[in-house]
Amino acid sequence: MSQSFAEYSEYDGLGLAELVRAGDVTPAELVEAAIERIERHNPVLNAIVYKAYDEARAASRGPLPDGPFRGVPLLVKDLLIGVAGWPRSSGSRFMADFVDAEDTGLTHRYRSSGVIPLGKTNTPEFGITGTTESAHLGPCRNPWNPEHSTGGSSGGSAAAVAAGIVPMAHGGDGLGSIRIPASCCGLVGLKVTRDRNPHLPDGYDFAQGNVVEHVMTRSVRDSAAMLDVTGVPEPASPYAPPYKAGPYLAELDRAPGRLRIAWSSETANGKPIQPEIQTLLEGVAELLEKLGHEVVPQGLGVDMRALYAAQTPLAGANFAAGMRRLIEQIGREPEPDELEPLTWLILKAGRNVTGAEALYSAQERRMVGRGVLALFERFDVYLTPVMGTPPHKLGYINPVTVEPRDIIRRNGELFPFAAPFNFTGQPSISLPLCRSSTGLPVGMMFSARYADEATLFRLAAQLEKECPWRDLHPPIWN
Repeated sequence: MSQSFAEYSEYDGLGLAELVRAGDVTPAELVEAAIERIERHNPVLNAIVYKAYDEARAASRGPLPDGPFRGVPLLVKDLLIGVAGWPRSSGSRFMADFVDAEDTGLTHRYRSSGVIPLGKTNTPEFGITGTTESAHLGPCRNPWNPEHSTGGSSGGSAAAVAAGIVPMAHGGDGLGSIRIPASCCGLVGLKVTRDRNPHLPDGYDFAQGNVVEHVMTRSVRDSAAMLDVTGVPEPASPYAPPYKAGPYLAELDRAPGRLRIAWSSETANGKPIQPEIQTLLEGVAELLEKLGHEVVPQGLGVDMRALYAAQTPLAGANFAAGMRRLIEQIGREPEPDELEPLTWLILKAGRNVTGAEALYSAQERRMVGRGVLALFERFDVYLTPVMGTPPHKLGYINPVTVEPRDIIRRNGELFPFAAPFNFTGQPSISLPLCRSSTGLPVGMMFSARYADEATLFRLAAQLEKECPWRDLHPPIWN
């Protein structure tokens, strides 16, 4: 065993690929290192729910694309994208036997980067909740404290990266489902601009553009390098590709300059966030000021309740439409015990939304969302915490055991900040800048103008140098 192989978890994805290019390790060694860590840590974490070891081993021995991540193992969330021959349960008993016949578009792009897909990660049923707990796949546990949630819905991917199993893993974000797990597990989690990573030709415009996909990583540069591979226009797409000036990896070497940064702990329900999170937020605002930025307390300036209310009918109708497609593929309706109570509630409500109500909802969301976009005529970046609390304990919003009305109420306490930037399509990133008094990660969220990932990457690189989070490891590590 080479020294580099033994230190596998200390490298990010680009670092591992550099070792492969230098001949210090082989892709096969990296795959075996990841498998060893899955077998050691997954019995506690329940992060990986499908293991494709034989396929990964075969791929590691064959020719691989000469991309920036050649030979690096990658895990894929068990939701949204398909991998040929792999199950895609979407965290649901109803989908337990579903297998994708071919790779979907984003999977092809990941493969072109040189990665080796190794398996699939845990997710709640259809990615609905902000915790990775389901009747079908069971709870995923946080590497920093197994009694606590990884967040959701990309919690399995976040747990695997945080535990050093892989340097990065795929996730999807519709209301915070990349940023929330990144916050809970101490990772870099970027929600890219709408249509930056095209869903076409096989994505059916997930949630009317609310849902985007990218990877969660331990380093900023891995996030940038992978987006350079995947974030290219889709031929024949009906959507104009978001503007991009140049490679994102190159942005990391550019100083962000003096940014105008607004910050706030304003919530939709008007209730204050936990005092500990408020204190940490104020500390990050002070740090940004010391780094030379203009930092101003300033809320979004919109009626957040109206924004969420505007979204609800459209979201319900969209979910019902997506379920219709799945039902057509499977060939039958779900049985009563094949969907969780919250899922049934959303499905039944969505089926009752009229066409006029759905279009009115879309119009209202667009108009209220303009108020969010207007803030960025005056500011470059908007800072909030990702969550209103530290990572919550498992069970607190478990959709199997908690009444739907209680989940909805508790969601307002836990997740008051992420969703508006899904509605507007803007890029938004969680950075692992803070720790709670009990040692749990607390992510801070930076959002930028539409299509301006470049500013976020420059600022993230500056903060990564100032607060080198990659040296901090959870109890579950090597």
